[in-house]
Amino acid sequence: MDERVEHWISENQLFENGLSDIKLSLRVKKHLYSKRSDYQQVEIFDTWGYGRVLQLDGVMQTTEKDEFVYHEMITHVPLLTHPAPKKHLVIGGGDGGASREALKHPLDISYLVDIDEDVVSSSKQYLSKIGSEFENPRLKVNCTDGIQFMRDRKKEFDVISVDSTDPIGPAVGLFSKEFYQDVFNALTDDGIMACQSESPFYYPNFIHDLHIKLGEIFPVVRLYTAVIPTYPGAYWSWTLASKKHDPLDLPLAELQQRMARRKINGLKWFSPEIYKSSFILPPFVQQLLPKKK
Repeated sequence: MDERVEHWISENQLFENGLSDIKLSLRVKKHLYSKRSDYQQVEIFDTWGYGRVLQLDGVMQTTEKDEFVYHEMITHVPLLTHPAPKKHLVIGGGDGGASREALKHPLDISYLVDIDEDVVSSSKQYLSKIGSEFENPRLKVNCTDGIQFMRDRKKEFDVISVDSTDPIGPAVGLFSKEFYQDVFNALTDDGIMACQSESPFYYPNFIHDLHIKLGEIFPVVRLYTAVIPTYPGAYWSWTLASKKHDPLDLPLAELQQRMARRKINGLKWFSPEIYKSSFILPPFVQQLLPKKK
């Protein structure tokens, strides 16, 4: 007999049309943290199946069990596409997971800019397995508006990872064409951006429109994917936008050499072979992308 407490958290997983016909539920061991910040309801739970979980406004952002997929893909893909990144930025990502992965590279500095100080502070306290590098001297944390932060930068960063929540609430502005233009301006002449771009199953029109926006700004725009069990649809996407470097042109041997030179090992999802395969899209996803002129 299962004697575990019958306490569950659930996320109503939204489609881009606003419908919520699917629910994901996890059984809870303990409710660790709950606070209404200036921007959203921040909650952290310890669950039986997925370890500690961060929820913002009832939406699961990360879990200890599967977070490595998301954080490795949003950082190592753009950082290894760049031949020699030195200055990196994460917009959002207050849990610290993307910064943890980025700092495995020999960067001079990596910035973390998240609007919600409560997400950062609660992650430091309760999600130390994810946000394990907050005390790293190469990490500079700024709890401020990422949109405003970007407006003040010109040709400063080699790689930018936009680790935003879904395109609702505080994160809406992080998906505007104006923001992406600011990102372009903040990148060096051969700079690269990667952003999370939702599930092809749940947000097909969003992905199409995003690639139109980015294609009007960046000469190289590529969609790549992986599987994250707790994310809506489980099949997730990111979009890489580059001023110069095309991931499709990067030979596997060179990618392997870059990882060796940077002494990056012990990853759980990412590998040079995964990098190459992540840009191979099934036909239904290829059809979501705007036709090249």
